[in-house]
Order: sequence, then structure tokens, then C-alpha cells
Amino acid sequence: MAALIDALSQAHLVRGSSRIFHGRGGLHLGEEHLCLDWFNPALLLTSFKVLSETEQASLFESINVAWNQFHSDKPLNLVFQYRSGGQTQTQVVQGDVPDEHVIIENDARFLVHILRGQNHGLFLDMANGRRWVKAHAQDKNVLNLFSYTCGFSVMALQGGASQVVNMDMSKGALSIGKQNHLLNDLAHGARFFGHDIFKSWGKLTKLGPYDLIIADPPSNQKGSFVATKDYQRLLKRLPSLLSEDGEVLLCLNAPELSCDFLMQQVAETAPQLLFIERIDNPEVYKDINEQKSLKVLRYRNNPK
Repeated sequence: MAALIDALSQAHLVRGSSRIFHGRGGLHLGEEHLCLDWFNPALLLTSFKVLSETEQASLFESINVAWNQFHSDKPLNLVFQYRSGGQTQTQVVQGDVPDEHVIIENDARFLVHILRGQNHGLFLDMANGRRWVKAHAQDKNVLNLFSYTCGFSVMALQGGASQVVNMDMSKGALSIGKQNHLLNDLAHGARFFGHDIFKSWGKLTKLGPYDLIIADPPSNQKGSFVATKDYQRLLKRLPSLLSEDGEVLLCLNAPELSCDFLMQQVAETAPQLLFIERIDNPEVYKDINEQKSLKVLRYRNNPK
């Protein structure tokens, strides 16, 4: 696992959090199943295939050696997670994880929970998207759809947004989102609705129009959103919620669906939306096929 260990050896473990090694990008032969993340003060090692006890022990020892050689100023807190389909197994290999685990990204604070499930409270690959929102939110009315734990909302308000409307079916995720706002001294300016988006157009319309809409849905979550059939339903509604020159960030994290899929959906369903750019992913997420990586497409309303 030379590439992973080399990445760890060169990593700058600042107070923020980020991916250290992205084997899933396919650029490191034999290590495609491995990822390594820094959720300060813990390392999270993830394997997407079964490792034998011998393989695990060898990998853990290599990480320990590299840590002691290059990061000995910090204690090693190592968590290992195995994922396959819906199955997830997580263990603390060494050290411990804070009971209230707060990480920092772009001067914002977020609660995470790396010992529970596959979703840890903040998707690190979306860091550039959140950074873009913070830089472009001044005085804007923002709609954050599929808001999860409201990372976009925190960044928008820190960037000077006049209001953010957050909507997600998961009341548990929204509860963490509210805590994230309080962690950042953002007691005002955000609304939280634990509703099915497809049944809430009236409420959303009353709070609009919006200068910026962010749509970051799950790609394939039964009962919530399946991109191949539901993105078109979403796109039919979005233009009517936008201000005259409003913008949309359309997000898609499905390796099997390319930018062309999403752009075709827009062209067929919401042709008044004008494509501006694809926002780059953090460099560490570079993929042998960039169409498989996270897609964040920026559009502007262009009514005729």
C-alpha cells in the first residue's frame, strides 16, 4: 500500500479536515479499494473490499510507522471502516474519537460522527462547492434542497446570505444542521423544513424567489430520490423558483452517470437554464475518469 503510505507521509494535517488518499479514483493500481481521510484529530481508513486479518494488521502497522515518523507531534487516533453494499463495519484501531467531534472547514465548524454508518455528517469531496457558495452568497436568498446537515447553509450565511431555506426529509440530519448553525454563532437567517421536497412546492414558492438554489440529492435512495427518474421532476420546478438572474448548483455523485446525463436532463426539461461551468473537485479527488467523480454544475436563469 505504498501510495497510501506515501500520501500520509506527505500530508499537512492542519486543523481542517480533508481526504488524504483517494484510491477510488483508480490512479493507484492495487489500492483502488482504499481511502484515507483526516477528520481532525482522527484518521479514518476505509476499505471497499474485505481485508484479511493479516492484511489489516500489515496496513495498520504501516500507518503507525509512517505516523510516528512524520506526525509524531500528534497522537494517532485510527478508525477503520469496511464497506460493501449496505454493509458497514467500523472499529477504533488505536486511540479514540471525541464524543462531540467537531471539525473545521474554511473557518466553519461542523459536527461529524465517523463511528456511525457511511455518512459522516459532512461530505469532504464537496468542499469546493461549499467554498464557492460562501464566496458568492452575499445578500442572496438561498434555497438548499436535500440539505442533509446544512453545510451549504452555514457557508452561505457566513458569506452574507440574507436568508437560507433548508429542506430535507431527514429530521435527524436537520437537527444536526441546526447544531452546526449554533456552532458557528448563526442563530438567525436559516429556516429548516423536514419535508418531502416533491410535496412542498407551495411552501418553497412563498419563501422565494431565490437568487441561488443548491440541489444536492442522493443518487439512488429508494423512497427519497433516484436520479434517473427524479432529477427531471426536480428540474421542471426549479426555474419557477428562481429570481430573474438567479443561479443553480446541480450536484450529482453517481459514478455511472456522467455530466452529459445531467446536462441532457436540463436541456430537455429546463432549457431556460444556461450552463456556466463545472466546479472543480478538490485535487485529491482526481479520477482516472472525471465523469465518474462528483459533478457540480453551475447554471444561470436565462428567461426569454
